[in-house]
Formats: sequence, structure tokens, C-alpha cells
Amino acid sequence: MGLGTHTVLGVPIWPRCKVGGKSFYRKRSGRNSEGSEDDKPDRFLGDGTMATASEIAAVGVIGAGQMGSGIAQLAAAAGCAVLLLDADPTALSRAVASISASLRRLAAKGQLSQAACEDSIKRIRCVSTVQDLRDADLVIEAIVENEDVKKKLFVELDKITKPSTILASNTSSISITRLGSATKRPSQVIGMHFFNPPPIMKLIEIIRGADTSDEVFAAVKSFSERLGKTVICSQDYPGFIVNRILMPMINEAFWALYTGVGTKEDIDTGMKLGTKHPMGPLQLADFIGLDVCLSVLRVLHNGLGDNKYSPCPLLVQYVDAGRLGKKRGVGVYSYGQKSSSVKPKSSL
Repeated sequence: MGLGTHTVLGVPIWPRCKVGGKSFYRKRSGRNSEGSEDDKPDRFLGDGTMATASEIAAVGVIGAGQMGSGIAQLAAAAGCAVLLLDADPTALSRAVASISASLRRLAAKGQLSQAACEDSIKRIRCVSTVQDLRDADLVIEAIVENEDVKKKLFVELDKITKPSTILASNTSSISITRLGSATKRPSQVIGMHFFNPPPIMKLIEIIRGADTSDEVFAAVKSFSERLGKTVICSQDYPGFIVNRILMPMINEAFWALYTGVGTKEDIDTGMKLGTKHPMGPLQLADFIGLDVCLSVLRVLHNGLGDNKYSPCPLLVQYVDAGRLGKKRGVGVYSYGQKSSSVKPKSSL
């Protein structure tokens, strides 16, 4: 272990995991930056306990898929101990291999020292039960985009984590207020919407629930900036900011394909060259995951009550057929696996 490191939950970390040179949860009693007395306590715990922790040292990440593994990599590289949870041992092994390869590529390019690379890898510990996250300071879930499943997880996390733990969701569309209502600590529930792949995409969308405290919001915003992210803040409306705008465009691209307005190649080329998008909407949908796109559109449709968000039947059919995009080898496009027989307007 390197000089000055210590362990948290059995994972080696740097002496401090701070944000912008400042502690996360500071008491505001005492003198402020202007030298005047500020006796307002920094209360963020649901039971009114004073927040005294000076740092977030341990981060739990639930879900070892592409999003979860990317978030785990970011937190480890920022100096935090990471507890990566997934019920599937194969998924965990695959995630650790992917994270290790990604960090070593950065080291090979000179963007990260070899020592920092290896230290980051050592900070990640794989765990198999929610109970293993009981002492985490921050837990970020990156599981299936299903409200009921997420609520059940939050109920369990609320029971087993320490009172000061912040519970965050990587949801791309589901109400943070409703997720928070499943817990006894809604003031400590917040949305942290990373974009795929998390180590590369610079944006993070932070969503406050109706009860999210100012202190938790400030801490998570600072932590996100420590991860190297540009932060945008959204109110708790269906789809938030990015997907409120993006998903209708993707849906319209499916309608254009479904009704024969153009081929998938022409639709994507038109948007890439005509609007300077780096990826066409159908290619982007494959990259996001067609199941995720469908889930977000359903949230938008149900939450806003506007039929313009109603998912295109072709998108629904692709998902029903298991054509989920790049992660499955086939979606709108084929990625080296045998394509299914689903074609625009077929058997509908």
C-alpha cells in the first residue's frame, strides 16, 4: 500500500476523498469565510443528527453493468473505496476486468500514472449482498430502469445503511420524489444521472426530489465535480432535462423508419450531417439500449399524459424480440450477431 494510504471497509484509499479542497459535510457553526459567526448547524440526517463527517470515503455502487462499472471506475480513480455489488459473480468479474483494462489504457496513454492506475483498481471490492454496503457514505444504484424494483432496493438500503448515508439513483427518468418516499430519509435521496459510458461522458444530471436537502444536494454536486463532471441540475419532472428532449427525437426516428420515410442509414446520416450530431438517433438508441429508450418513453407518456411520447410500435416490437441494441449484438443495426427477423412494419 502506498505511503499515506489507509483502508476503509477493507479497501485501500487515499488519506482523504475531498471535493474541491473542501470537506463534504462541514458543521457551519463557528466562523465562516468572512470571519463572522454562523451558528446554523449543517443538519441533513433524517433524524436530526448533526452531520459531522468531513469526507465521503466509501461509495457503494449497485449493478455491475456498463453504467455501474463506469461509475465504480470514476469513484475509485477519485480516491474513494468502492464496494461494487451485483448478485451475478460473472457480471462482477467482467466489470473488474473492464475497469482494469480501461484504467490501464489511460495509463498507457499517459493520462494516468501507473501507480494511480493500480491503486484505483485495488480500491474496488466486489460484494454480493446489500448488507455489505451498510457502512458506505454514498450508495449509487445503477440497476434496471423499473420504479418498483428500485423502490424495493431503496427500502432495503434504508434499513441497512447507516443513518448518514446518501442514497442516489442513476435513473434516467424515474421520479426521485417517489423513490425517496419509499424510505425514512427522503431528504437524503437524490438523482445522479450519469451518461454512457460514464468514464468518458463529461455530463452528469443531478435531480432533487421534493424533500432532498440543500446539504445533500451541495455534497453530491461537489462530489460529481470531483469526478470531473460538468453538472446540470434538473427539477423532478419525467425524463428530467436531457431525456425530455432526446427521447422524443429518438422515438420520431423510429416512426420515420416504421412508416418508410427513409432507411435507417439515411435517417442517421441525415441527422449526423444535417444537424452535426456525432451519432444518428437510431445508432444512439442502439448504444443506449432500446429497452432503456422504451422505458423512458413510457415514463414520459404516463407522467406527462401527452400522446406525442407514445412509443413507436416498431421500438416496442424490437424490445419484445430481444433486439436491445449493441449490448445484445443486435438492435436497429446488427453488431456481429445473427439478426432476428424483425423489420419495419412486419407482423404488426
